[in-house]
Amino acid sequence: MSNVFQYSLYVPSDRHSITMVEPFLRSIPELQVLGSGRFHDMHVAVTEAVNNGIIHAHLCNPDKRVHLDIAISAHEVIVVVRDFGDGFDPECVPDPRLPENILREGGRGVFLIRNLADVVEFRYADPGMTVMIKYFL
Repeated sequence: MSNVFQYSLYVPSDRHSITMVEPFLRSIPELQVLGSGRFHDMHVAVTEAVNNGIIHAHLCNPDKRVHLDIAISAHEVIVVVRDFGDGFDPECVPDPRLPENILREGGRGVFLIRNLADVVEFRYADPGMTVMIKYFL
């Protein structure tokens, strides 16, 4: 049976708290197996997911926390970001590549997350949402 390494971070829902994500990810030695390019992709995807939780789900309420859990095995890295907001339908998020959305502020987070990971699943929680971001090793 192979080892599974697990790490967690609870991020206060304040815009400045997003700066906690990168040092947390860099502090996990097992993530070195991703290499610099894939680590960067993971960093961007996870930062977007946490940022969405802070801004959209928790409306920057610092009394609420976004949960970030990481499990690393010999075959994959699984990141789960959980918020406690009202939830949303990720299929209804407009495609930021469409001409009518190019100049919009925001609206790129879900697109980036989906395009920077091997597998992404958005699920309703009770309350809130989880986004599972997976990388195969």
